[in-house]
Amino acid sequence: MPEPGAAARRSPQGVPYADLQHIVNADGLHLFCRYWEPAAPPRALVFIVHGAGEHCGPYDEIAQKLKGLSLLVFAHDHVGHGQSEGDRMNVKDFQFYIRDSLQHVDLMKSRHPDLPVFIVGHSMGGAISILTACERPGDFAGVVLIAPMVQMNPDSATPFKVFLAKVLNHMVPSITLGTMESKWISRDQKQVEAYDTDELNNHGGVRVSFAMQLMGATARIEREIPTISWPFLLLHGDDDKLCDIRGSKMMYEKTPGADKKLKVFEGGYHALHHDLPEVAESVLKDVTSWIADRLPAATSPETQGS
Repeated sequence: MPEPGAAARRSPQGVPYADLQHIVNADGLHLFCRYWEPAAPPRALVFIVHGAGEHCGPYDEIAQKLKGLSLLVFAHDHVGHGQSEGDRMNVKDFQFYIRDSLQHVDLMKSRHPDLPVFIVGHSMGGAISILTACERPGDFAGVVLIAPMVQMNPDSATPFKVFLAKVLNHMVPSITLGTMESKWISRDQKQVEAYDTDELNNHGGVRVSFAMQLMGATARIEREIPTISWPFLLLHGDDDKLCDIRGSKMMYEKTPGADKKLKVFEGGYHALHHDLPEVAESVLKDVTSWIADRLPAATSPETQGS
């Protein structure tokens, strides 16, 4: 139910939040939400976490596949992204993304208290997913990471560049470091064009202050990795120019948990779920089968007298 006064608040696109599914975060900002509810009683909850500069709309295909397994899928546009309020692709503290994610997860768990919860995160959404699961390790049945941001690209994180970024962040945090090149998102030109023409994506530059938040998040992940024991599936392309595959390999090698898997896609670009059709299809199968294998057997329709 929309809260009182929601009609007065409009999305960055001018749509009243009273007409949009949304939650209100701890800072009073409206976050646009999507829900994919199965016809049958849900067997689990799956939270999808999008990456930097994009929104949750392009995850419809993955969500529909998961919905087909009788899973209830939910997502929101992060603060400052898509149809949510907030300064565009900028955040004072990376922890706000994690806090908002836990708020949404808690809301869905309150409605479905007995269901296991999974997370699917891509790129920066992968970093948010990792830190969210680290904050509440007992709350999640598994985490799927598609080309997650685990380490900063070594080319962009040399000691001098880090020093320079810190100086700039102190003096002029709003200065931009250039834009992300969309050609590195996918080897499928149609997907690149779809990204470029999607008005809900952020096509501007990355601010120094935002880059510093990303750097801080990867440093925090590196500290958390030795403690990670929750199940995870890592999918990464070995020609990813945006999130370095070495981060995924490091996470796979250094986490102590037994239930973990790394699958490398030869020649794969950053958005594997939107890469060449055969890769995207494989990713859909990998994600759905990995989650399906970890669903409680007792709730499976096959075991209920079918």
